[in-house]
Amino acid sequence: MGKEGVHNLSKKTEFDEVLAQKDKLIVLDCFATWCGPCKIIAPQVVKFSDTYPTAAFYKLDVDEVPDVAQELGIRAMPTFILFRNGEKVAEVVGANPKVLEAAIKKEVETEGGEPTKAE
Repeated sequence: MGKEGVHNLSKKTEFDEVLAQKDKLIVLDCFATWCGPCKIIAPQVVKFSDTYPTAAFYKLDVDEVPDVAQELGIRAMPTFILFRNGEKVAEVVGANPKVLEAAIKKEVETEGGEPTKAE
């Protein structure tokens, strides 16, 4: 899949498979193609996927997979939801890279993984 560490989920079954992963932090970017802030933060999310290789990063287009967006209660884009062992452990609403990175870093440190420097 190349260097880009953010993978697109296009079906509920794919989302369910991702959530079934028990051994890693899942970072889910719930976005919309028409959402300006979503486009602005997207490159930063790709950088985070390089910085925090122990986490798995996924994107979910709320218009493409509305059943999952509804199940998750997505009301604003972008919304980032962090999962561990199928359970939501954090949520960041809005395109705020500092808050998102703080949430990812906290959860990565919780699992004992050390972030690598991507500089």
